[in-house]
Amino acid sequence: MSSDETPNVPTPRNSREAVREKAQRVHAKQSRARIMRRIIIGTLAVVAVGAIGTAVTLAVSSQVSKPQLSPTGMDGDGVVVSELSASASDVGTATPTPDPSEAEAPTEPTAEPTAAQKVDIHIYVDYLSDDAGEFERANARQLTNWISEGAVTVTYHPVALLTASSNGTKYSLRAAAAAACVATHSPDQFYAFNHDLLDDQPEVNTDGLSDTELADLAGAVGVDNTKTVRSCIQDGDYLTWAKEATNRALEGPLPGSDDLALASTPMIVANGEAYVGALDDPAEFSQFVLTVASDAYYQATATPTPTPTTSDAPAE
Repeated sequence: MSSDETPNVPTPRNSREAVREKAQRVHAKQSRARIMRRIIIGTLAVVAVGAIGTAVTLAVSSQVSKPQLSPTGMDGDGVVVSELSASASDVGTATPTPDPSEAEAPTEPTAEPTAAQKVDIHIYVDYLSDDAGEFERANARQLTNWISEGAVTVTYHPVALLTASSNGTKYSLRAAAAAACVATHSPDQFYAFNHDLLDDQPEVNTDGLSDTELADLAGAVGVDNTKTVRSCIQDGDYLTWAKEATNRALEGPLPGSDDLALASTPMIVANGEAYVGALDDPAEFSQFVLTVASDAYYQATATPTPTPTTSDAPAE
């Protein structure tokens, strides 16, 4: 049976137009998606850059706003020890006090050093230096006695020459800064803290003590203001000072000298004269100090030689 109804079949032309319209709709949809992605990515990038900028600004502002702290009670970047507390006196036992009359000198009247004739000793120490520890262990007893007797004034200069020799922990720098914390907030215990750092020191190329352990050591020697000292050490209050003090010592001249500069630690300077003897021989160091004391005594008591004067003689 035939039918006159025409099937609903699109003509080729209509089919192409439909496909074209569908493709245009898909393309428009994809374009809108791409635009949205770009907008989202751009927004995220702006937010990220803003966050980074804010973080950098806050970091810089924090550094600028935080003052560069310097320890108090320092003399030429050193801690002067002219008298000892009861606990510090336990560092050593009595040894003979330097007497200028015992040194080789002209046979003239001699006298014990007076306060004005004290030998001024400066000791530069890196708390990771094996040699600095060796010198301290060998000479702590006689240094303690000389200070107690008023024969010398000892100034310790914490420096950081071995900062790169502690597996990245910067122990030398941190220990020097910790010593400055004790010197500032509990000066009477500095001598004992300094001695303990040198007497039982970590080996080179090890991590050294942590900040917590340094603070614990300060507490063990009986520092005053324990919380303040601990905070000072753990916050690294004097790290910048320790670095700058080391640089100043390297540039020279060292306090009390004309042209000396720090070359290694320990470096010991007495009345402006560098000690070059054995670090582990207290007798040799004692003789050096005696000689320096003798020189100071005879320079102080020397009588100036009269200078001849001329006068006009009457003419004959």
